[in-house]
Amino acid sequence: MEILIAIVAGLVGGGIGWFLGQRIGIKNYEADQQAKGQNALQLARIEAEKVALEAKAGAESTLKDAEQRAKQRLNEAEGDIARRRRDLTEEDERIQRRRKELDEQRERLDQREKTLNKRQSNLDKRESDIAKAETDRLDALQRVAEMTLDEARREVLAKAEVDARNDMARIIRQVEAEAREEADTRARNVISLAVQRLASEHVNEIAVSVIPLPNDEMKGRIIGRGGRNIREFEMRAGVDVVVDDTPEAVTISSFDPIRREVARRALAKLVVDGRIHPARIEKLLEDARNEIDLIIREEGERAAYETGVTTLHPEVIKLLGRLKFRFSYGQNMHAHSVETAHIAGMIAAELGANVEIAKAGGLLHDIGKAIDHEVEGTHALIGADFCKRYGVNPKVINCIASHHHEVEQECVEAFIVEAADAISGARPGARRENVDSYIKRVKTLEEIAKSFPGVETSYALQAGREVRILVKPEQVDELGAVQLARDIAKQIEDTMQYPGMIKVHVIRESRHVDYAK
Repeated sequence: MEILIAIVAGLVGGGIGWFLGQRIGIKNYEADQQAKGQNALQLARIEAEKVALEAKAGAESTLKDAEQRAKQRLNEAEGDIARRRRDLTEEDERIQRRRKELDEQRERLDQREKTLNKRQSNLDKRESDIAKAETDRLDALQRVAEMTLDEARREVLAKAEVDARNDMARIIRQVEAEAREEADTRARNVISLAVQRLASEHVNEIAVSVIPLPNDEMKGRIIGRGGRNIREFEMRAGVDVVVDDTPEAVTISSFDPIRREVARRALAKLVVDGRIHPARIEKLLEDARNEIDLIIREEGERAAYETGVTTLHPEVIKLLGRLKFRFSYGQNMHAHSVETAHIAGMIAAELGANVEIAKAGGLLHDIGKAIDHEVEGTHALIGADFCKRYGVNPKVINCIASHHHEVEQECVEAFIVEAADAISGARPGARRENVDSYIKRVKTLEEIAKSFPGVETSYALQAGREVRILVKPEQVDELGAVQLARDIAKQIEDTMQYPGMIKVHVIRESRHVDYAK
């Protein structure tokens, strides 16, 4: 127990000692901290005083610099103000001078206005005097001329109208000449380019209807016993065989060029073979028809291939091939169609038109001539109706139907096809013209010109390429002559068919004759 008490007492004493030691340590620590704080405060005060001294020195230096800059700016501002004052003074002086000048100018204007008003009053007075003098002069002129003012005015206007009409005629002729010259130049360029690019051969083919014979004895064999051979041949071939006094030749006549060609080939083979009898005639005629059908198909395909028109119906190509045996004024229509297609395509390319339509229109424009002996109507309308049945382009159909102005031309390619047809037909040596048709055309030209009032006489010149017209000068004035030439040309275009152009030349001449006695 004592030991326990001693332990407890020891523990209590140790705790009390530890507590007292801690209190003493804390007090010592506080004393040390208080001493350190006083030292730091003293140091801070010293540092603060040092900083304050440095700040004061800096502030004084900054203040001095600010004062110097302020003085410098103040001096600059005073200089600017002085300059502006001088500028304002100078501007004020300029304004004063300008105001003085304006006042002087206003005074001059006022003086001029007064002068003008005075002159205007003088002019008004003079005008009044002139008007009175004019009235007196007109009265005097009317008394002298024995003509009123309205009558004189009408006479002057009539004279002015005549002069104006003459001037109009002169201007119209000048403008037409310039337009014609420019149009001719452009047309020549286009046509020359087209013709230069076309290098086709021009052969004037003629359908041969005369069959040469080795001797006159062959005529009897062709006729046969009792004429049976010639009757069989004519019946089977659909042609007329003319056996006349022409030595060593017989003639085949038929309005159908295909039948005539079939008969020509068959009869030529019969003459060469020598065996002429009805059975042989039938066999050779059938062979000749097959040959012609093959040639027609090949020629149609060749024409379409050469011109690049490859979308045609087989029936159209077949009819196109039949033109191989069709001639017009000695010109082969198949070659003419191909040539027209090439020319139309070249002209269309130069003018920026549709080349395919122009080529197709040129190739098919005369296709109606292959069947115009079988169908009623003109070859242009026949060909257009035929092509329409087989789905040809409507513009191409219009080119076919309108190339002789039987219907209205609806597209530029139609005009191109007409021009290409005329170029191909008017080419030197392309066609031959018989004397009767030539005389008829010349007479028609002269009759058309004479049918117009005021025409004294007319002459067709240069193989019908020009018509020269003499008019009565007292009935046709200058402007009337221009209009007359235009009307006659239009009448010729509407009533006649011709290749190329016809020049209409109207001549108005006044002659006055007197004799000195």
